[in-house]
Amino acid sequence: MSAVCAALGAFAVVSSGLAPSAVAADIQSKQWYLDAMDAEGMWKVSTGKGVKVAVLDTGVNPDTSSLKGQVLEGEVSQAVSYNATKDYDGHGTSMAELIAGTGAGGGLQGLAPGAKIVPYRVLTKGVTNSTDKKNTPSIADAIKAAADSDAQILSMSFGGDIMNPDEEAAVKYAQSKGKLMFAGTGNDAESKNFIGYPAAYPYVVGVAAADDKGKVGDFSEHGNYVDLAAPGLKVPTWCDATFRAYCPDGVGTSMATAITSASAALIWSAHPNWTANQVLTTLIDTASRDWPKDQPSNYLGYGLVRPLRVLENSSINPGPANADPLGYENGTGLTGASSPPSPSASVTGSPQAPKNTSGGATSAAGSSSNSSDNNTQLYAIVGAALVVAIGGGAFAVARKRRAT
Repeated sequence: MSAVCAALGAFAVVSSGLAPSAVAADIQSKQWYLDAMDAEGMWKVSTGKGVKVAVLDTGVNPDTSSLKGQVLEGEVSQAVSYNATKDYDGHGTSMAELIAGTGAGGGLQGLAPGAKIVPYRVLTKGVTNSTDKKNTPSIADAIKAAADSDAQILSMSFGGDIMNPDEEAAVKYAQSKGKLMFAGTGNDAESKNFIGYPAAYPYVVGVAAADDKGKVGDFSEHGNYVDLAAPGLKVPTWCDATFRAYCPDGVGTSMATAITSASAALIWSAHPNWTANQVLTTLIDTASRDWPKDQPSNYLGYGLVRPLRVLENSSINPGPANADPLGYENGTGLTGASSPPSPSASVTGSPQAPKNTSGGATSAAGSSSNSSDNNTQLYAIVGAALVVAIGGGAFAVARKRRAT
């Protein structure tokens, strides 16, 4: 059985009351993380040009103003191309725009606007039509096809509670082909907090969601398969598959996954000769954390992504090309998801056990926004006209552009 796409239907955001055109025109001002991460500063070094990101999701609409010219539908193999560019939910298109949207026409501004998207629709519970069920590629088949494509990064903003041997084998195949894979850890922490796949498979980087104050979302799954964290609260997405309006307050590890995938694209574009291991090594080494690197947190993993720290350091050491930065987790296995935290649980100081392939449940989009307490400073960036301090704790942001 395919993993469940928890993101589907999870973006039922209360309308702002504005007309669709007004919402679209203002939507970039809602992308708070662009200033917090100093996107303008990063784009002076890299826009993600030359990097292709496979988006495995609900399909990707290539005709939105922000994605025109950004979607490489011709690079999807015919065997898995069914409705790849017909997004039945709006979710896959949102993830693609967050990664590589140009922002044209008032659309979402991608963090890596120079990158290109290779689209895949995958079989999940959101696919209900019998014909679609028959023809939509399985998650495993889509991963294998993406592994055989020129895409360097696989972005998977979905998750389920069932470990599937075919999917695990496909992930291992993609890793053998040098791909870098990211997946949302899920959004059921407040009710279930079970292990989610594909995030928990070896060689997949599990991404948790943080808010504009640097706190992990209450909904964001925690456990020993969390590897990194990124903005995932109050992130705009398309409201639905009509593509008439954006909803400004989307929440979920889906968006965090897309933003992390874009971060990797920026780095890989700046260092095209690096391997997936080296790109991930630098993301881990520069991530914001106040705990020992060898004791990753169950809530934020190795910390919050800071691609600027890689891009601004031309002499950064990416480590050996063949050294897996998640070698401990991938080689030894994990023991299970952690118990739900108490309201005062810290996002730091919860060491992970290594990854393996035993069950649980998760999702890739959520509906809550608070976080566990943590008063220590995790993150400090000095960018052009920007200072950011994230402490599980706080983005203290002097923004060039504020949301209205």
